[in-house]
Amino acid sequence: MRTRQGCEERFEAEWRAAAEEIRTLDGCLHQDLIRDADDPRVYLVISDWADRERLDAFGRSAHRDRLLRVIRELRESAERHTYQVLHSVTGEPGEAR
Repeated sequence: MRTRQGCEERFEAEWRAAAEEIRTLDGCLHQDLIRDADDPRVYLVISDWADRERLDAFGRSAHRDRLLRVIRELRESAERHTYQVLHSVTGEPGEAR
């Protein structure tokens, strides 16, 4: 998502408020709000759900529309993509090299 000029702080606050409620929903496992290191108006939301059915049900719900109404007003543009994790590799514990 790309926020409107000057709306970054409010966007982050509104996202946090919505995320607090979304995290209580059945199937929501984890959410991250990530900001582009080179463009502070560009954000990526990563939302991890137990399965596609619950994600899609939330995506079609009036509840989602109500929670994200203000966020939609604060953004300039947005795209939605759904991905599946195929593999995860974690670093070795210990000191940084």
